[in-house]
Amino acid sequence: MDYETIDADSFGRGLRGMGLNLLVRDVGAEVAFLRAVFGMRAFQPTEDFAIMTYGEQVFQLHSDGTYHSNPLLGVLPENPPRGGGIEIRLYDTDPEAACAAAEEAGGTILQAPTDKPHGLREAYILCENGYAWVPSRGKDA
Repeated sequence: MDYETIDADSFGRGLRGMGLNLLVRDVGAEVAFLRAVFGMRAFQPTEDFAIMTYGEQVFQLHSDGTYHSNPLLGVLPENPPRGGGIEIRLYDTDPEAACAAAEEAGGTILQAPTDKPHGLREAYILCENGYAWVPSRGKDA
C-alpha cells in the first residue's frame, strides 16, 4: 500500500491480520510524540486521523470526534489515563534512547530501562493519552 496517497476506502479494504487503532485527544501532538521518541512515520496526518508505521507495522490514530457514532465513545474515560491496561511493545527500539527522547517530548517514564528475566531490556513510557509504550530489545542486542 502507498500510505501517502491511498484513499480511506482502499486503505480499509486492504487491512489484514490484527489492527491497532488509538483514540487520542490531539492527533498532531501524538504524531509529534511518536516521531520524536520512536522514529515512527506518519502518513496523511490531519487533525482527526493519521496512518502510522513502526518498521513494517501499521496502525491508526483517530481523534475522539471521529468516533461520534462508534460504540466505544460511551465508555471512554472522562479523565486520563485513557490507555490504562494496554502495553504497546516496540521490540526494535533502544529503551535508553527512547527514554531520553521521551523526556524531551513530554512523556512520563514509568520505569527506566531495566533488564527483565524474560530476556528483554525494556522501559515503560506514558504518552499524554495514557498509553504505555514499551521500548524493548533483547539483553544482548
